[in-house]
Amino acid sequence: MVEINQDFLFALLREAGPSGSERRAADVWKREAQTFARVSEDHFGNVYAELGPEDAPTIALMGHLDEIGLMVSHVGDEGLLSVVGVGGWDPQVLVGQRIRLLAPEGDLTGVVGKKPIHLMEPEDRKQASKMEDLWLDVGLSREEAQARIPVGTVGVIDQGPLLVGERIVGRALDNRVGAFIVLEALRALAGTELKYRVVAVGTSQEEIGLFGAQVSGYRLNPVAGVAVDLTHETKQPGVSEKRSGVKPFGSGANLSVSARTSPVIRRQMIAAAQAEGIPYTLSANPHSTATDGDALSLARAGVPSAVVSAPARYMHSPNEMVDARDVDACIRLIAAWIRGLEAEPDFTR
Repeated sequence: MVEINQDFLFALLREAGPSGSERRAADVWKREAQTFARVSEDHFGNVYAELGPEDAPTIALMGHLDEIGLMVSHVGDEGLLSVVGVGGWDPQVLVGQRIRLLAPEGDLTGVVGKKPIHLMEPEDRKQASKMEDLWLDVGLSREEAQARIPVGTVGVIDQGPLLVGERIVGRALDNRVGAFIVLEALRALAGTELKYRVVAVGTSQEEIGLFGAQVSGYRLNPVAGVAVDLTHETKQPGVSEKRSGVKPFGSGANLSVSARTSPVIRRQMIAAAQAEGIPYTLSANPHSTATDGDALSLARAGVPSAVVSAPARYMHSPNEMVDARDVDACIRLIAAWIRGLEAEPDFTR
């Protein structure tokens, strides 16, 4: 297995950080960043780490810290909780899971409940579960649950990271891996005489609308930037390579080709990858990328930007999977691109 900073990555993955409640993950990221960079944060949940001259033009590197989660919408009879999704869920993956609720007086564990198959009518057994068919059971009376779990309490699937063979598995890889990559790319630049102020950002609220990237992009006003996320690995069953491109595990960093991404930066990154022997692939996203890069590209007067992604399986599930080789390739590519930038590059298309 390729050597990456597994202790830091796993510490990030263990923390709960659904959209709008990223504090715990942000604190882990911030503590790591303080070991080598200047660190700050804003009111919106974004955290920043920077190197290079403070008065130089800014390059922004964005990876979002938030994950999909659940929010309590009602406490019903027997203390059973109704929940709504924070971000995009396939309700099928929730069935039978344990949920960690971030309650005001301390975390609580609940289990996702559903009518058992024994009590279903034959036709019901063929139907996919809907969010409204599920509930959360925390083992408390209605009165206790109402006292300890106010409406609006958020939670995540209670599933920690682990290694499966040579791959990393767990919830929240989308997109703690991206937040990890941008900070590790910044770390790789420590000790380098930089021409730019390079700022890694652990962004908030990507899963519900790219909102943290919008706020941080406006604040930083960068001359160029990179958003890092996950993309769909294409050797898993049911994925069309004609539609999604060829992005198997071990293929390296994926570069998005989109109307919203900068062809100049893409060419620079390809040249850097070829010069450094870093594996990469391309994927076609004609309209937009559905990543922080879309918000960054429209910040202020517009920011020339790229989207770099690591292939992943089983996104938005308790067991997302990535390959450390691809994570390492993303880190090395971003660092190599920044090292190779001219003092005053022209990003005009």
